[in-house]
Amino acid sequence: MAERDEARYWLALSFIPGLGGETFRRLLSQFGPPDKIIEASTAQLSVVVEPQIARAISAGLDTDRLAPALDWLAQPGNHLITLADAEYPQALLETPNPPPMLYIKGRLDLLNRPALGIVGSRHATPQGERDAEAFAHTLSDAGLTIVSGMALGIDTAAHRGGLKGASSSIAIVGTGLDIVYPARNRELAHQLAEHGAIVSEFPLGTPSKAQNFPRRNRIISGLSRGVLVVEAALQSGSIITARLAGEQGREVFAIPGSIHSPLSKGCHRLIKQGAKLVESAQDILEELGCAAPVSAHIGDTPQPDEAHAKFLNQLGHTPTAIDTLVSRTGLTSEQVCSILLELELNGQVASLSGGLYQAIN
Repeated sequence: MAERDEARYWLALSFIPGLGGETFRRLLSQFGPPDKIIEASTAQLSVVVEPQIARAISAGLDTDRLAPALDWLAQPGNHLITLADAEYPQALLETPNPPPMLYIKGRLDLLNRPALGIVGSRHATPQGERDAEAFAHTLSDAGLTIVSGMALGIDTAAHRGGLKGASSSIAIVGTGLDIVYPARNRELAHQLAEHGAIVSEFPLGTPSKAQNFPRRNRIISGLSRGVLVVEAALQSGSIITARLAGEQGREVFAIPGSIHSPLSKGCHRLIKQGAKLVESAQDILEELGCAAPVSAHIGDTPQPDEAHAKFLNQLGHTPTAIDTLVSRTGLTSEQVCSILLELELNGQVASLSGGLYQAIN
């Protein structure tokens, strides 16, 4: 993690207009640490960068702009990680365009743990959100930190599930970390900052802009061993993230859905293009070579708790509809669907055609 004095120079360079990540890395390669870059003459800098950028660097530190960022860094839980730091995510270093620096709020230790990206539609169906949360919970318990973009819909559900599990969750955002976007996720942001992490490559004060989100998406995929797409239209940010994952050598997974749903079409296209079709968390764990969580080995039969044991007895081995289970159990249809999904992920229930379910020995 960058010390305060070192951070001043990294931040100062990041504020230079037109100085992108690729040019920043060229300067580091040519001159060494940022303080050496700033000490270089305009003529020396002009060999590597355009003259206007060289002049801006030679002008020295903008103390007025540095002050708010340094004040932010002084607050507990706030960090700045640079390419020179041991804590920088090693997975990002494998990608073609790693950000020179990252702002982080929360747990630094999560950045170098095995991770899985889960993305999908902002306008997800209730079933899609349940799937995302349940998969994330199970995979988090299996040792995969869940990475997503803190958008509404699938992202939000994935973060909720990841936070419930043992390996927590990381949000990659397209704004400065002093801004919560969308505002409706303020409480989720607080939970991530306390128990997980929020990460951005954008300076403080950066508002939500459409062009920022594809850049954010490459970090979601870059941090992850693979990306799971839960629901996505044909033209969506989730499809961009999946494409970036493939380009970065990551695995791409997709959950199939109804042929009549627009939110299934993106997943179906990904599957046609070679993404792994997944029906359970175990499919992902096996593909990535991970052990399933002790409490949720799909295909085995863990010891059910009392409530689930009672539910399984009421379900039985005869194919049964959700409406029938609602009548038998006295639960709402949402509660029944949630329990069925959890039991299906655990390999205790099978989903049959026609919307029917049955218990598995």
